[in-house]
Amino acid sequence: MKTQDRILDFIREKEPVSGNAIAGHLGITRQAVNKHIQEFLRAGSIGMSGRTRGALYYIPKNGASDVWSKSMRRIYSLDGLAEDRVFSEISLLLDLKKALTANSFEIIRYAFTELLNNAIEHSGSNRCTITMDINHRDVAFTIRDFGIGVFASIAGKFKLADETQAVGELIKGKRTTMPDTHSGEGIFFTAKCGDKVAFRSHKINLLFDNPSQDVFVEEKRILSGTEAGFTIRRNSRRKLSAVFREYAPEDYDYRFEKTRVYVRLFQSGYVSRSEARRLLSGLEAFREIILDFKGVKSLGQSFTDEIFRVFAGSHPELVIIPKNLSSTLKPMIDHVS
Repeated sequence: MKTQDRILDFIREKEPVSGNAIAGHLGITRQAVNKHIQEFLRAGSIGMSGRTRGALYYIPKNGASDVWSKSMRRIYSLDGLAEDRVFSEISLLLDLKKALTANSFEIIRYAFTELLNNAIEHSGSNRCTITMDINHRDVAFTIRDFGIGVFASIAGKFKLADETQAVGELIKGKRTTMPDTHSGEGIFFTAKCGDKVAFRSHKINLLFDNPSQDVFVEEKRILSGTEAGFTIRRNSRRKLSAVFREYAPEDYDYRFEKTRVYVRLFQSGYVSRSEARRLLSGLEAFREIILDFKGVKSLGQSFTDEIFRVFAGSHPELVIIPKNLSSTLKPMIDHVS
């Protein structure tokens, strides 16, 4: 089979796919792949979303170039910036209402304005860079500021030992560095309504993979400030109202009283009471807490006792629901309960 045919077959199977992925699959250089890619793009055999190193390739529907393969990148001064006006400007530029279904448009508008508002009011940066890309399947944007960094800001406000502890505080919800003017709910709901949502700052990258119902923390090269990224399908069936109802249900008068905590963020096993107390910090503000133990391999008696006997006993009004328990963990929790 010719190299060109192998490239097209791989794109068709894995789309959207990067040039590096194609080169790795075929065992040829990135430069050799790029030569074929440019020919395909000129012929309209493939489409491209993104730019340069971040470019992804796909097979256009009906063999024609996708009219919604669009990109934009702009730098904004944050002084006096209004997030709703920026979104309206970008929406008109990329014709988002025509490119997206009503569900996806509502979600992208909510997420964009929430994350840009965070950069305006929390980052301490004087500017930000905004990109938005649309391809045949997804719409994605990033908002990059050059300020203090989201995890450093939270760690400083709550006097945490380091930025890794700030990750745990961020995902709980109801945690904000400006309690007089913010509820702390915006990032929580934004992280739940996209397909993939990422917050990268300094060495930490926090990724929410909602189709897989999982959260990942990884170490990256140092990045100054904060880069927030958001991706959702152009024709997503997810409804913003349904996301709100899940964590602010009718049973709680539509108030944000329910949260989900992913126990496995930094380690696969927990032992001590101090680890449990750090995990539980701030959760007394809720009425229902889902503790997701997916990926956790072991629990110590002290850690488990602190959560399910001591904390639960001192907060009888709270409902604590453990999820994704392995056969190894369940007997320990049943014992202390």
